[in-house]
Amino acid sequence: MAAASGSVRLQRCMVSPTGRHSASLIFLHGSGDSGKGLRRWIKLVLNQDLAFQHIKVIYPTAPARPYTPLKGGISNVWFDRFKISNDCPEHLESIDVMCQVLTDLIDDEVKTGIKKNRILVGGFSMGGCMAMHLAYRNHQDVAGVFALSSFLNKTSAVYQALQKRDGVRPELFQCHGTADELVLHSWGEETNSVLKSLGVSTEFHSLPGVYHELSKGELEKLKSWILTKLPGETERHTE
Repeated sequence: MAAASGSVRLQRCMVSPTGRHSASLIFLHGSGDSGKGLRRWIKLVLNQDLAFQHIKVIYPTAPARPYTPLKGGISNVWFDRFKISNDCPEHLESIDVMCQVLTDLIDDEVKTGIKKNRILVGGFSMGGCMAMHLAYRNHQDVAGVFALSSFLNKTSAVYQALQKRDGVRPELFQCHGTADELVLHSWGEETNSVLKSLGVSTEFHSLPGVYHELSKGELEKLKSWILTKLPGETERHTE
């Protein structure tokens, strides 16, 4: 696994903070997208970048690999799936390799002087699932996790890891469209309730009439949550 991570340095696009950099946000795209594509999409929905005075926003791009739901076609995906369903095994081998690759990305931020508890990880769809594996199985000391239109399989290794471990779990912020036909709203709800039962503090926002997409209201809610988890210098000094 180390060899795999050592040979992969993810392409990334970034939105730099407008002031002093004191926290970082890693935002993972959905299947078949790219870091640049996700940044563009968010900019289109918000009419501006997701940008902060003190937080660097990092949009990495998943490496291209064969993807079983595309009948083995090559796609930019964080891991493989046997099928798009919450009722099948996870492709743990590919998930674990990518956890190591993304750990290198977290380590890069730590090397610049950012503490782990000042780093948030999250994503859209497959990116949110990847972020949950990364945080709850490997980095329980990050500031929090967000998952937009995402789910975990019923027998997820994330659930197994949380059952075996005590200690503080990063808070989870979830949003899911009620009209999502690719990743069902009920899959997201079930993920949230299982994680809550395993001691994770969660927020779950149902988005009426929203499909498998990002919405303006959702991104505004996310931005507010990000600022509660990664406050700027002034907010921290007044707490």
